[in-house]
Amino acid sequence: MPDSLWERVAPLLPARPPRRYRFPGRRPVEDRVALAGIVFVLKTGITWNEVPAAVIGCSGVTCWRRMRDWTEAGVWPALHELLLGELRAAGTLDLEHAAVDASHVHALKGGTTSARRRSTAATPAPSTT
Repeated sequence: MPDSLWERVAPLLPARPPRRYRFPGRRPVEDRVALAGIVFVLKTGITWNEVPAAVIGCSGVTCWRRMRDWTEAGVWPALHELLLGELRAAGTLDLEHAAVDASHVHALKGGTTSARRRSTAATPAPSTT
């Protein structure tokens, strides 16, 4: 994990809850190690179960759980906004050649589906009962 990326991400991460005094369990994996695992999965395209724990320092399941927690805490949109702000300030954000995909955006004025869809088959299929 490069120091420059970690310095940007670390302030956005939620604080870890304190460990219990009695029966504290395992020590949690450091956030920097989990972030390295997340970046590794996103960069290589492997599944979470294929994360080499000996190389990364934690299992893929641990990385996945941490990513889930950070997603719920809103870390990724905040990081995206931060990086876009830095690019704008540096004057290196070029929107001339940008691709926008709206497949994940809900249609605000979606049509109604009041009428039943009609079958396009020539004849109805025979009953099997």
